[in-house]
Amino acid sequence: MATYEDVKDIPNQPDKYLIDVRNEPELEETGTLPASINIPLPDLENALNLADADFEKSYGRAKPPTDAVIIFSCKAGGRAARAANLAKTLGFANAIAYAGSWTEWEQKQGK
Repeated sequence: MATYEDVKDIPNQPDKYLIDVRNEPELEETGTLPASINIPLPDLENALNLADADFEKSYGRAKPPTDAVIIFSCKAGGRAARAANLAKTLGFANAIAYAGSWTEWEQKQGK
């Protein structure tokens, strides 16, 4: 399980990934986590199965290797947990959820 401190440090950890699985209207309403990639949960399986070049073209960042730390976030943690489980079934062994997700981030950032 990822913590607020883990997520806050993501911009300083270029080898780690932060994937926000909320839908685009949610992001427009609240904003985004720094250094996150948005891949809505319904699109996640297809995204993680893309060829490397197609992933980078679609999401603006190299596709994570299967041994990369990938932190998933959503609004309150439920979708993030489902996303981490899905990624693990696809071979991404270090996929973890940020249980507090946007709700905790917003509280700790003082918004």
